[in-house]
Amino acid sequence: MSTRSSSSSVAVPVQSLSVETRSISKSFPGVRALHDVSLTIQAGTVHGLVGENGAGKSTLGKVLSGLHQPDSGEILLGGRRVVLPNPHAAMRIGVGIVHQELSFCENMTIAENLCLDDLPHRGPFVDWGAMRERARSWLEAVGVDVDPDQIVGRLSIGQQQLVQIAGAIGRGARVIVFDEPTSSLTKAETEVLFRQIERLKASGVTSVYVTHRMEEIFQICDAVSVLRDGVHVDTQPIGELDRAAIVRLMIGRELEPTPDPPKQLGEVALRVQNLKSPGKLEGVSLEVREGEVVGLAGLIGSGRTEIVSAVFGLDPLAEGRIEINGRNLKRYSPRNALRLGAGFVPEDRKRQGLVLSMNCKENLTLAILKRLSALGFIRGLRERLLAKDYFQKLNIRAPSIHTGVSSLSGGNQQKVILARWLAAGGRLLLLDEPTRGVDVGAKAEIHTLIRQLASQGIAVLAISSELPELMAISDRILVVRNGRIVGEQTSAECTEESLMTLMAGAG
Repeated sequence: MSTRSSSSSVAVPVQSLSVETRSISKSFPGVRALHDVSLTIQAGTVHGLVGENGAGKSTLGKVLSGLHQPDSGEILLGGRRVVLPNPHAAMRIGVGIVHQELSFCENMTIAENLCLDDLPHRGPFVDWGAMRERARSWLEAVGVDVDPDQIVGRLSIGQQQLVQIAGAIGRGARVIVFDEPTSSLTKAETEVLFRQIERLKASGVTSVYVTHRMEEIFQICDAVSVLRDGVHVDTQPIGELDRAAIVRLMIGRELEPTPDPPKQLGEVALRVQNLKSPGKLEGVSLEVREGEVVGLAGLIGSGRTEIVSAVFGLDPLAEGRIEINGRNLKRYSPRNALRLGAGFVPEDRKRQGLVLSMNCKENLTLAILKRLSALGFIRGLRERLLAKDYFQKLNIRAPSIHTGVSSLSGGNQQKVILARWLAAGGRLLLLDEPTRGVDVGAKAEIHTLIRQLASQGIAVLAISSELPELMAISDRILVVRNGRIVGEQTSAECTEESLMTLMAGAG
């Protein structure tokens, strides 16, 4: 799949629409998501919506696209009041959405997915030729060169997002809501998406860009609106704000740097020798000491996640020697790694780290139910006291330990997973993208928490695609390329440029 440059393929101009909300309010059971939100989005611009997790930015985006109906207030498009009872009605008047979590039928073709709600017919039969032609024309309209007969499940997340954009534009969208669109994209895929948004802007499409990533606001947006606790705080042209000003509006205070607590390195908590896995890893050796944070830097597919997965026993084909807290991991399995004192916070917390149908307490104690049980029954009082203790220690913000974990913000969900492994007695934490999908305030809290845990003698092996984050939390950074460790730098001596040079194999 490829995308044509804007010089060779220019989207067809559309009539631009401004967007205005007047006193929009929306509540869910026990939660006030939006309160009296009034703001204006200029026609033909890229307008950012930012705020901490739970601020209401995604809810407002879903109200604008018909996924949620407001309890009160009104929406105006191009100065005219509209009612958006569902996404189909919104699309009919020109409003589409590109979801954070894509909703395709992955076993069907691109053409079938794009036309699923309106299949062309020839008599009683589906007109397959017309369907392919419609899909091809929609894809071409946004400069995407791909076979409409290709199965969607074989596309990358970034490619699927471009197909979503094609569907929205093909149906006549003049306003598109992008809900955290880069949360699962590589850097290269993000650049492709940004070029598409610029092309849409050039053709007159109004984009509402919901994100928690500060750097993207300055890269792609013309103006930004800040929400806090469901309330509209301010709207400003992007040229009149800097990062510190936006953070101050988001969290209501200055984000002060937290000094590192004193710490002393102890014994080797993790020793990996000549770790191999067919097609993934080639002779990886490393050490992490008690009280040390070691970062793993590398491009997507370099082998970073594969190293951490193998250490936690998730790769049955891995070979080599792994010692955790001085004991050899003889059989590679999560059960044995956990028994030796390892804990794993995966990149995708919702699919791999949490049981979303359970509450916070149940998720937190999941790994130690045997310890909390007597004669086959869980000792409820002991479980509740333990959960409350870790809620306090990690400053987990939720109405109670019985709150459904699915309703928590991303940062608090990460803390629940960390609490689970700390409660299990973990002395080695394996963190894969620990701040993925969390806002700037929660990110700072997690950074502070990682440093505090290290000061208590816990060893940390962390992966992050954000090099400034890795440099901020790590004592040493190991660079991974093609399944090998190709370099090591201390956080004091490294720069983003020096790390990128090693990651890319340049110089």
